[in-house]
Formats: sequence, structure tokens, C-alpha cells
Amino acid sequence: MQTNEIPPSILAQVEKLEQKFEAMGQDLASYLDGLLYANYLTYWDYIHLDTLLSLQSPKTDFPDEQIFIMYHQITELYFKLILHEIGQITNHEFLTEAFFIARLQRINRYFAHLVSTFEIMGDGMDKEQFLKFRMSLLPASGFQSGQFRMIEICTTDFKYLVEKDFFKQIDTHTTIEEMYEHIYWRFGATELATGKKTLTLKQFEDKYAETFVRLAKTHSETNFLRLFKRKFAHSESLKNELRKFDALINVDWKLAHFGSAVRYLHKEPADIAATGGTNWQKYLPPRFQKVIFYPELWTEEEIAEWGKSWVVEKFGRKKS
Repeated sequence: MQTNEIPPSILAQVEKLEQKFEAMGQDLASYLDGLLYANYLTYWDYIHLDTLLSLQSPKTDFPDEQIFIMYHQITELYFKLILHEIGQITNHEFLTEAFFIARLQRINRYFAHLVSTFEIMGDGMDKEQFLKFRMSLLPASGFQSGQFRMIEICTTDFKYLVEKDFFKQIDTHTTIEEMYEHIYWRFGATELATGKKTLTLKQFEDKYAETFVRLAKTHSETNFLRLFKRKFAHSESLKNELRKFDALINVDWKLAHFGSAVRYLHKEPADIAATGGTNWQKYLPPRFQKVIFYPELWTEEEIAEWGKSWVVEKFGRKKS
């Protein structure tokens, strides 16, 4: 073979490319010219590293505010990963048990990692710095994470996201809009003294309320619970992954937040208010909210003890 002879494998690939571009009415030669002129791809260009590293804009000069910003940005990227996996499941035209389990395992790994890294927030900042720079963030709050609410909406029946007193009133005629008026998280962003909506909640609903209602309607038959009950109720493996997901998002993740709030906001004789005015003492502990995505998959005893053992183990006492 002559040194300038093109190997048959390369020719075969070129022929496939020619067929591909011909089907699109395009000229392969022009695309090959583009490859010749294009610069080599670099890691930093591919992930837009310079842009990513420029997205931290502290409001104060306290060094630990950088930690606060970057951890929340990392968290939101993980939420985007989780929503990406959720979309692969809920939009799959021919969903199989194996595919559902594999993608849900990815989601559980993402959430488990978030829970395990929350010490960065819980123990990784100077308390005095935090209590000072947080005042420049009003009324912004982690409560306003729209992606987290989207994860909730896509993975369970919407009725399981309403506060427990209204849940008893739901019937087949109750609309998504009616349920949204009693969504559990709204009660975590009301003024403690008056019971009125905080500015944090008003901002949040102005931006996301229509999106949340629309998303709930879109996933009324394709959320995780519906898919499981309709197609895979026989699968013990999927049941176990759904239970794991339920506990990670509704117990471990929320209690990690609670532990951080205790670390930074607990004070005698009265706790410090959160930046969004949220009632974190009642809002964060899972045993008060008792939000459970898949109650059919838990025993009555497990539901009754939802979130309690973690609090006792972590803080050595029950919270009243």
C-alpha cells in the first residue's frame, strides 16, 4: 500500500458522511473545509470555564459569601442534572423497567451527593460572617429555587404536595389551580406575625406560579408515581429506588437544610429569622410538613415516624 493511499475504513466513513449531508441538501466538501479552518477544541472553551468562573458576584466583602454563592450554584447545576434525568423518564415513548431504574439510580446518586456535601454549608462558613452578609441578600432565599419545585412536581401526584389539612378535602373534581392555592411550601413563606405572604413568596410566585401549574398538568399522568402504578407496580427494585428517592428528597435533603439553619440561626431566647422571612423552624423539619411522595410504598409506622429518628440522632433531642 502506498503511503498516501487512504485506508478503506476512512473512505467508508467519508461515504457515509457524504450520504448524510446529501440527504440534507448540503455539500460535504464545504463541511470538510470548515474542519480544516476550525481551531482545535479546548477543555475551557467546551465547558465555558471562564464564563462559569465569572458568575460569582458577592454583595459584600466578607470572604465566606463566595462559599455561599458557589455552593448554591453547584446545587442548582445538580438540580438541572436531576431534571434532565426526569425528562428522560417522563418523556420516554417506550419506557422500560430497566431504563426507569437506571435513570432513577442516577437521580438518587445526585441527591445523595448533595446531602453528603451539605456540610460545606452547615460547617464550612464563619457564623459571624454569615450573619452579617446575609442581611445584604434580603429578600432572596433558597426557598426561591424553582428547579427544586419542578423536581417535586414531576415526580409525584400534585395532591401529595398540598398541606395536610387541605388534602382531606381533595376529590376527583379538585383542580390543579385549587390545589396550588394550598401547596405546602407557601406556608413556609408567610409572615410570622400576620400570616400574609412575604415578599419572597410574592416574587417567587410572580416568576413561577404559571409554570408550576402548567407543569403539574403536563405530568398529571406521567409523573413517577403514575408511571410506576400504571406500568411497573410489580417491580420491587423500582419500588426500592422510589422509596430511596422519597427519603432523600423529603427527609435527608430537608433535614440537611434544617441542620444548617440550626447552626447559623438558632439563638436563645428566640431564633433568628431567615432572609426570606420563612418560618424555618416549622417549615424545614419533615415531621411537621410530612411531605411524602409515595405513601403507598411506606408502612403506617414509617409514615408516623417520618423524619423523627434523624432529628433525634443529629441533635440529641426531639424538636417540639
